[in-house]
Amino acid sequence: MTTAPRRGLAVGILLFASFMDLLDVTIVQVALPSIGSDLGATETQLEWIVSGYMLAFAVALITGGRLGDLFGRRRVFLIGVAGFTLASAAAAAAWSGEVLVATRILQGLFAALMVPQLLATVQALFTPRERAPMYGLIGGVSGLAAVVGPVLGGWLIDADLWGLGWRTVFLINIPVGIAIFVLAALIVPETRSPRPMRLDLAGVVLLSGVVLAVMVPLVEGRSLGWPAWLWAPVAAGAVLLACFVLHERRRMRRDGSALLPMPLFADRGFSAGIVTQAAFQGSLNAFTLPFIVYLQVGLGLDALTAGLNLLAFSLGALVGTGVVIPLVARVGKVLVTFGSALLAVGVLWVFAVVADTGAAFTGWAALWPMLVSGVGLAFLVIPLVDVALATVPVADAGAASGTYSTFQQLGAAAGVAVSTTAFFGVVGDDWSREHVLTALQASVWIAVAGFAIAALSSLLLPRRSEVQAHLDEARRLAEADVEVAADVEVAGDAPAGASVGAAAPPAR
Repeated sequence: MTTAPRRGLAVGILLFASFMDLLDVTIVQVALPSIGSDLGATETQLEWIVSGYMLAFAVALITGGRLGDLFGRRRVFLIGVAGFTLASAAAAAAWSGEVLVATRILQGLFAALMVPQLLATVQALFTPRERAPMYGLIGGVSGLAAVVGPVLGGWLIDADLWGLGWRTVFLINIPVGIAIFVLAALIVPETRSPRPMRLDLAGVVLLSGVVLAVMVPLVEGRSLGWPAWLWAPVAAGAVLLACFVLHERRRMRRDGSALLPMPLFADRGFSAGIVTQAAFQGSLNAFTLPFIVYLQVGLGLDALTAGLNLLAFSLGALVGTGVVIPLVARVGKVLVTFGSALLAVGVLWVFAVVADTGAAFTGWAALWPMLVSGVGLAFLVIPLVDVALATVPVADAGAASGTYSTFQQLGAAAGVAVSTTAFFGVVGDDWSREHVLTALQASVWIAVAGFAIAALSSLLLPRRSEVQAHLDEARRLAEADVEVAADVEVAGDAPAGASVGAAAPPAR
């Protein structure tokens, strides 16, 4: 069995890879104006550079986790890290917008092999009681990535190391990826699921078809002039969605290995949580990306200064996290509703400050609305999963969590697509500050509409009593699991292959 220090080190290595993935999302947003200027990338290509990564990650995420269960989590993790590192090198060497979009999609696919192995390995190496601080650490790293990403991205671009400009935001992944690969190969133990689910490759293909049938017209429609034939792929997407649902139901009846667990969608709380998750994630990206573009293109701020404008938002989220954690069991879904409303208020407040200050805008001017928005994010995100899963059987919690992560990425990609389509549609060929500000306003209203949807759907989440019962049940099962683990550990002095309770052979 892996010793405690080695277990901690192994999880630390996996956690750093997850940090690299999270960093890659935020760091690229700051680099977009530089990428567009240097490569001559179209506005549509800039959208795909962000949303293509998210979509690839979303559709492959659950399959990546199952591949780890089947073939070994360390093995699949190493493949993911190696592929992500090579794709980062290819992105850094991209000579056109099309090539960069393709490499970003590759990055997303390999990230989907890499990231799911973290939680699965934590579950394999730690007892339920030991996992709590690990989950807290994972949440903390996510917050750190949100803080570091915009700042690091801005610094790398402004520093223009070796004259490489935006390419350094991808090149930084190469030494980090090599180090993670070597350390993981030496330290991370190999684990597998004793009862792995079968791969649902047909489900992945159908889901990918649905996503592309909707997203391609949405992203490409503005540049094509919204021709009538764009409705054809949307109609095809509806047919594919029906085929996907039928296929998933058949898989669930046959062996329970469906990509998405269809029976869970009949649970009102679970479905409300999915809508809330996707809506808020989409809204968040619908605001931040156009906001960064406005700061750099409309106001002419350098990349580092633009990135620092999001620092107060991340700090607000960290402060809000400490406040909200003790309130989850006592308050429940009201926290999610309040967080959604606070985010909407914060985003509107930020825009009001931006519009009022005009060309004189500085990051300090939006300090308080950014802090308010960050606190709202914490109030929404921290309780959402516990509240939404309150009526989901504990045995299905893993499948439900994977589904939530998938819809989180799909929502984020959709938010980027809708918002940037509106933003660039309003901008047109006029990049004057006043016109870009008008375009930002359109994106802000899209974000506020999304937060309103999140607030309304949160009203359908399970009641506080159900949340408390869910948390009590999870705690009871965790304590029972700890007792069983302790018994197994005592019996573990027996040699491998011996039955529990058998006497160990005499020492040689």
